[in-house]
Amino acid sequence: MIRLISAGTLCLVAGATLFAASSAPQIPLSALSSPLKEVAFAVPEDAEVTATLRASCSGCDWGVVGRESAVLRLAVDGRYSQNLFLVRGATASDYHVLLGPLPKGPHQLTLSLDKKASSKRLGEVAVTDVTFQFFGASHPDHSAIALAPVLHARPNTLGRFSDVPLLLWYEKEKTTRGSRIRYSAVFSNEDGGTPADRLLATWGRLTDLEYVYGIEFDHEGRVIEETFQGKDHEIVPFRGKREGFHPVLFVITDNNMVKDEGTPTPRFAPAPILFDLTHASRELVMDEHPWTYAVTAQEARREGRVSKAPAPGSKKIFDPRRYAVLEACAAPEDTAFATFSFSLGVKDASGKTKYFDSTAGVKEYRISRSPDNFPNGCFRGAVALPTGTAAGDVNALRVRAYPRPPRKGEVLKAAPGPARLLRVNRLFLMNRYDQPEPSLFSWTGEAALPLDGEPVTIETRPSISKR
Repeated sequence: MIRLISAGTLCLVAGATLFAASSAPQIPLSALSSPLKEVAFAVPEDAEVTATLRASCSGCDWGVVGRESAVLRLAVDGRYSQNLFLVRGATASDYHVLLGPLPKGPHQLTLSLDKKASSKRLGEVAVTDVTFQFFGASHPDHSAIALAPVLHARPNTLGRFSDVPLLLWYEKEKTTRGSRIRYSAVFSNEDGGTPADRLLATWGRLTDLEYVYGIEFDHEGRVIEETFQGKDHEIVPFRGKREGFHPVLFVITDNNMVKDEGTPTPRFAPAPILFDLTHASRELVMDEHPWTYAVTAQEARREGRVSKAPAPGSKKIFDPRRYAVLEACAAPEDTAFATFSFSLGVKDASGKTKYFDSTAGVKEYRISRSPDNFPNGCFRGAVALPTGTAAGDVNALRVRAYPRPPRKGEVLKAAPGPARLLRVNRLFLMNRYDQPEPSLFSWTGEAALPLDGEPVTIETRPSISKR
């Protein structure tokens, strides 16, 4: 068990060792890897350590079979730390990793090419710079960094370049009992669960965003509860092992649920990033790191999930660059009884407006959120537009609401009234690099959405506010 002594200081009560040995399999470096770089560094005080690696692979392309990625193997002071996929290919890019708790003094980070895990057709793999960040006990972010989970890969993804954790973020929130830190991961895909066409229609993305671990403290800083998201999205108490304070988790399902026990596999430890999502959807994390859109689009093409003319419900999608993404917010309490869809008006060559609907006529493509899991009422969805649609061609947004169908075993009460649309945070197209273009407009107001009624229509002029 652990407890929080102050805002930045963690103290062990029992059951863990501050500078713990790795639980990962200890494979000699020479067996599977070729050293690329050795970096000596000094830790000024006992601290949690993160590193930023600037790396590239000239022959890598996440979207091409056989050239997907170079995989680095990181070791600290000769002990295995984690694997790192260079998913961003030939572009020299920054990769942020967690090295864990280290005592004051000299240390060495060894970066090697993992020959077995890497694609077979690679160009030059280069690590041009490495910088370190130290979070001592007095650092305001020490607790959040020290509690970030380590994720062991799902065995059936090994060697497949699929469902790779791209980012780890955390949120801090007040609770009635004290405070909580929640950690969630952005995976490049999900091999199970929601198919690609429904993912875009109802979530506006192809990545898999999952809560993985949370810890709640009382007002005196004592731990009340630790949980993780297990199979079937069940929130389960964490009782697993730690490295220092870091919970060790194992990805176990094709939709990236985790467990607090398992057989060690190659693992990932992205450095956690703080986000405030009070007034936005979780996908804002991707917007702030737009390269994640490109990686997931490349993976979709490589895995054959993209088609020129997919039929609705076929589990395939149009070219990801054809999609427009909407983020809007309903009144939080209304998501308990309503689902949503939207359509975009696009001017054609003759100047007439044609609407393209996010559901494509499929009821399962309606956007549904739970006020328990998404308490701010914000949601996203995406719709495919004609090839070549430009920002100036989009001139209107329509939003509809429908009665929410009951979930398994649920008896719904009669809907209390129309749902209410409160905000449109952003609406953007994708560019030719599979990344978001600037938002076309935003809107605030209070528009009633009758269930199964007429849509609310909003002209897509920038920064509209209506009360």
